[in-house]
Amino acid sequence: MTTVVTFAGVSKSFGAAQALIDVDLQINAGEVLALVGDNGAGKSTLMGIASGAMAPTSGVVRVDGAPQRFSSPADARRQGIVASPQGIALCDNLDVVKNLYLGHEETNFGILDEPEMERGARQALESLAARIPDVRVPVHALSGGQRRSVAIARSLLGNPRVLLLDEPTNALGVRQTAQILTLIGRLRARGLAVVLASHSITDVLAVADRIVALRLGRIVAEYDAAQTNAEELLAAITGATAPAAGVTEWGGGG
Repeated sequence: MTTVVTFAGVSKSFGAAQALIDVDLQINAGEVLALVGDNGAGKSTLMGIASGAMAPTSGVVRVDGAPQRFSSPADARRQGIVASPQGIALCDNLDVVKNLYLGHEETNFGILDEPEMERGARQALESLAARIPDVRVPVHALSGGQRRSVAIARSLLGNPRVLLLDEPTNALGVRQTAQILTLIGRLRARGLAVVLASHSITDVLAVADRIVALRLGRIVAEYDAAQTNAEELLAAITGATAPAAGVTEWGGGG
């Protein structure tokens, strides 16, 4: 399995508060890596560093083995790493096409190329099997699952290699959640590295290949998703018991 991004001894402090402590982690192509942990465990901070939204206090982030120092999400995007944040951040009054291309519109001799953008929008959504009735409907007319699909499709413009998903099924119903989990599986099949931060143990077990548990800024255990269960994950998240035999346990840091 090809490693795209590596965290080596990464820590992040906000004043006296330590959000991440000595984290070692690999993000691999064609794999869904799930991050689980309670509020304040460090999931969002880890995702923020990977996306270029914040810089580590110490440690190194490598892409394809080369050290990187992202100063913005644009830097990370240039390396093929994009984030689809928990807040979907779509413009309700604009249609699907305009939301997908907002800020990087296609032009032809200085004029908006509406047919090309519509074709690209249809292609992006069809590749994900996203159930959008019409790419020209305003986003406010879509369901929560459809809106999330549009947000993810927008992140995929430019063919990134790593997609960071923060709570993608938050506040969705059962059917909509199933659609997003199916979409994540399609992204993995396309060879993307998908990092999924989620509070839903059920969702994580349904779609992840590898699961990393964080607690108080540290990685405390790493699991093969096929070899674990909800009880073990909850125990690692809460510190109720030591990880089971055969689970990779992380000591004082990394």
